[in-house]
Amino acid sequence: MIVEKIQIFKYSLPMHPFTIATGTMDYAQNILIKIFTSENIIGLGECSAFPMIVGETQNTCYEMAKDFAKLWKGKDALSIEERLNELHLFTAGNSTIKSAFDMALYDIAAQKAKQPLYKFLGGSKKEMLTDITVGIGSTETMAAQAKAFLENGAAILKIKLGKDIATDVERIKQIREAVGNKTKIRIDANQGWTFEDAKEALTQLGKYNIEFCEQPMRTYNDEYLPELVKNSPIKIMADESVYNHHDALRLIKNKACDYINIKFAKSGGIHEAKKIIEIATQYSIPCMMGGMLESRVALTAFAHFAAANPQIIFYDMDTCMLGHKVDPVIGGVTYNGYNVQLPNGFGIGADVEERFLGGCEMFTTS
Repeated sequence: MIVEKIQIFKYSLPMHPFTIATGTMDYAQNILIKIFTSENIIGLGECSAFPMIVGETQNTCYEMAKDFAKLWKGKDALSIEERLNELHLFTAGNSTIKSAFDMALYDIAAQKAKQPLYKFLGGSKKEMLTDITVGIGSTETMAAQAKAFLENGAAILKIKLGKDIATDVERIKQIREAVGNKTKIRIDANQGWTFEDAKEALTQLGKYNIEFCEQPMRTYNDEYLPELVKNSPIKIMADESVYNHHDALRLIKNKACDYINIKFAKSGGIHEAKKIIEIATQYSIPCMMGGMLESRVALTAFAHFAAANPQIIFYDMDTCMLGHKVDPVIGGVTYNGYNVQLPNGFGIGADVEERFLGGCEMFTTS
């Protein structure tokens, strides 16, 4: 099946401002690609640039995508590993934009096999209850938002922290008072604490029944993670410290994490994420399916992947509930409360309104 042309869109989605330890986003800096093939199968892929974490912007993704598209024209879309290796040989890193191309190839392959993506990946539908994220704000605002989410039916809250520890501890204290003891609370410091701060914060927060803490420190402090894991009353989930299966193996062997958060924007897509899962499964490390600020196109691919992998038991798939002001996606996953439900149909099972894409900056391979 030959790649005939590729369209690349600057797929920007306006948002209500969302703040984490490393900065604030007021729109989703996304890229959408469409791969057209000789068998009239069109594969969709999407990525969301999060420069404060992965180091790519929408503009860098867009320009790199043009070069990637030229590499693949006239090539076999079903030779996934060969196509992805061409991208890796062309440029190191750039995992975010690579993930969109990877996703589109898997969409094509699953459509060709006349299977939904989760089945193509060897899975079956399962219940996936997502958390909902409370961004950083004033202590009072965060507590009020947490309570509002609870009243709206949320069962799991993910609280963004990573500022000064006294304020962070007070945030959790007031949130726990607002939502009671039955609601699950997860915290995510987004690399915001030093090692000493992380030790102190996790010790103080231990009494608030926290399910786990994501990425407490900068990745250059990974050497301190084993000590933190050993002494923390709260389980540690590696996020930015695990981009690929080599990272996963290194951290697991060093007893530097209890859990791993998988995101396509870090791994470069499904192909590498499968390798991370293999390592996690071998060492019995539970995983979470996460994302950046993607629309329901990529979110649907996340859900397919999560459904295909029993090692994924935590779900952070609230990207489309975090303040996207528009939803131009046709089909795709839906939310039944906070349960993420997969669509029917082959491949990913999501598309984007042509009218919306008509207003986006676009490049097509000639």
